[in-house]
Amino acid sequence: MSNPADEIVDLLVQAQKVLLVTHVFPDGDALGSQLGLGHVLEAMGKEVYLYSEEPVAHGLDFLPCSDKFITSLPDAYDFDCAVALDCGDMRRMGTHAKTLVEHQPFIVIDHHAGHQDFGDLRWVDHSRSSTGEMVYDLVRLLGGPISKDCACCLYTAILTDTGSFRYESTTPHTMRVAADLMEYGINTTEICGHIYDNYTKKRLQLLQQVLASLQLYADDKIAIIQVSQALLKATGTTGADTELFINFPRSLKTVKVVVFLKETSDNLVGVSMRAKGEVDVAKVARSFGGGGHINAAGFKMPDVTIEELQKRLLAELTPLV
Repeated sequence: MSNPADEIVDLLVQAQKVLLVTHVFPDGDALGSQLGLGHVLEAMGKEVYLYSEEPVAHGLDFLPCSDKFITSLPDAYDFDCAVALDCGDMRRMGTHAKTLVEHQPFIVIDHHAGHQDFGDLRWVDHSRSSTGEMVYDLVRLLGGPISKDCACCLYTAILTDTGSFRYESTTPHTMRVAADLMEYGINTTEICGHIYDNYTKKRLQLLQQVLASLQLYADDKIAIIQVSQALLKATGTTGADTELFINFPRSLKTVKVVVFLKETSDNLVGVSMRAKGEVDVAKVARSFGGGGHINAAGFKMPDVTIEELQKRLLAELTPLV
């Protein structure tokens, strides 16, 4: 049986114009993987188009070349291939998902459990800590040069998706990859500062209000927090400022599952879930049309209030804890 990574290498070597995409509301792994691979392909003389449906979130805009992302697709562009990174479901690519997958061959590189097969060529390995770890191995197979900028992006991808190497998905290979990336002269203290110590006064005030919404259920095993559009407006912040807020209630000793309900400006409620141990929040997310990892998943739902969705989620989650 052929190795999909080898087949992807063959396609990328032959390609001259490459489209790189990821999921909506991209996190550190999504953006780091996308930019890391982009740096290498450009160094190999390829023309790379970095597409993102939303602008880069505050806290990740330090990533080298993050200003090169384009939030609109050209009317006509002849790509030799397209690559979706860190996307477990075609729908997670957003509004233009169907248009994006029309680019052929369409390559998928992902590590999510419960991956929903799409694309022409898939390399999916849910034993990996992150897509960034997979991209590192792909780059080694490509033989492309790893620059300091590329190393910064891939290290950020791995760091963020392993919870700073705390999650059980972290393997000896993960640590070896991270160590090798450090050899390229990246400042890991500075990277952590950008990600974890970058709060503005307004963002800290928003955190104060979000934590004030904390509710505990099922003998304090389920924690729920929420944010409304009214609160964002009152604090002069945006949805991007809530990044990593979910980790605070997750730190409670008794908590097994955290749910973060976010009211969006387009009549949707976004849901992020984090879990500990064997609680499979990805399965719950899939039942609502979303997806993710066993311990980290999410989805969006239209035409529903936060209160209504909270009741439905509690009914699904309570038996699991």
